Amino acid sequence: MAGLLTTLRQQPPSSAVNHQSFTAKLILLLTFLPLSLALFAFFLQWRGGDVLDPISRWSPDESRKFPGMDSSSLATSNQQLSVSSDCSTLVGHSTAASFPYFRDWKFKFNADLKPKICITTSTSGSLDQILPWMFYHKVIGVSNFFLFVEGKAATPPISKVLQSIPGVKVIFRNRELEKQQAKSRIWNETWLSSFFYKPCNYELFVKQSLNMEMAIVMARDAGMDWILHLDTDELIHPGGAREYSLRRLFLDVPANVDMVIFPNYEGSVERDDIKDPFVEVSMFKKNYDHLPKDTYFGLYKESTRGNPNYFMTYGNGKAAARIQDHLRPNGAHRWHNYMKTPNEIKLEEAAVLHYTYARFSDLTSRRDRCGCKPTREDVKRCFMLDFDRSAFIIASTATEEEMLNWYREHVVWTDKTLNLKLLRKGILTRIYAPMTIIQELRESGVFDSIIGKAAEAVPFHSRKVGRNAESQANARKVLETVSTVQELAVPPLSPPVMHDA
Repeated sequence: MAGLLTTLRQQPPSSAVNHQSFTAKLILLLTFLPLSLALFAFFLQWRGGDVLDPISRWSPDESRKFPGMDSSSLATSNQQLSVSSDCSTLVGHSTAASFPYFRDWKFKFNADLKPKICITTSTSGSLDQILPWMFYHKVIGVSNFFLFVEGKAATPPISKVLQSIPGVKVIFRNRELEKQQAKSRIWNETWLSSFFYKPCNYELFVKQSLNMEMAIVMARDAGMDWILHLDTDELIHPGGAREYSLRRLFLDVPANVDMVIFPNYEGSVERDDIKDPFVEVSMFKKNYDHLPKDTYFGLYKESTRGNPNYFMTYGNGKAAARIQDHLRPNGAHRWHNYMKTPNEIKLEEAAVLHYTYARFSDLTSRRDRCGCKPTREDVKRCFMLDFDRSAFIIASTATEEEMLNWYREHVVWTDKTLNLKLLRKGILTRIYAPMTIIQELRESGVFDSIIGKAAEAVPFHSRKVGRNAESQANARKVLETVSTVQELAVPPLSPPVMHDA
């Protein structure tokens, strides 16, 4: 009996047994859970391409679209209010999956997309400049491009790639085009005549105007609503819109407005070894139109840093025009109408970002495109703006080391104290969205895809492109005086100077 009682006293209570059992199971669970997760991760990686990425299942009909790419009317939709305009939510992180609106490099826009926006340009550039420029604007809502190409851009390896991109029309500058433009309306009018028979920038200005005239007809035939003229070193920054979208910006424009003016910001490089301005330049000098008058003139001398003007090059911005009857170009920076004075507005926050002289090599490339003599008198015949004249003379007469020193002194913003002061005062500003978008496009393999797909496009029909010693453009007869008064072409203009205050 005593032994039995002893045995009973030695047995642990049932609660203690249950506790030990629970502890053992918990330890077992914690041991096998990480192992199970590791095996699952290994299984996913081993399957590789068999796993469907959520991005690949994305449908353009779903709500996760890049701002401005919804085919429905954005003007009356309240859903847009929930879309953040923060840059980080627009372009995400540095992985391909951060582009839920990117399915393939073609950027197929819906047929009912409104408004339809096109850009025309005249270029002799290479793919490493044209493709980032083009696809950045595709991302913010531009659907069509009219590219007037010559030089390097007209060579088969480059033009074939450009022709393979949906929404892109390539027009070659050749004798046929010059004959056609010699019969155009503006070629036989007087408002552009002061720019005729002059080399370099003046010749380019005339070509751009003639090309813009043809682009208006192409835009109308393509059913476009708005047209812009930009160079391939310029990006539209749709600041002030509820979304980072040019479509959203134009949807907010009143119906009675004919022309929208984008003041230009000038890229302010901080190094002398920039290779890719679109992804390496984030600091810009703001336009006079976007600054208080006291700030602009109060910091004018510090902002110019010894250069002839506040901006190195032009300061009168670029304009977009609504496609309508009797529209014509008014030089490379503006549009006009034969039957009325256009009703125009100037945007308060949106801008054209101009990456001018962003690379040191831009000095010599501009010099090589112009055959003028490097003298103070002859450069006036070739260039409209003072800085361009000085840069051409330096590039034509100085040694490589002297050019680099001049470039650092007049172009590169190396004084961090001054930079910080002007940033705080609002003269300078940081804009990161374009560089982030273009870098994401590159990392996503968009540009490589375009070049790779070009081989599958329609076979390229070569056309002879060259400079005719006596081109039709330069063989034009002397203009006859016309009785009608026409508004003269608007050239690239410098911003206001101190004595204008």
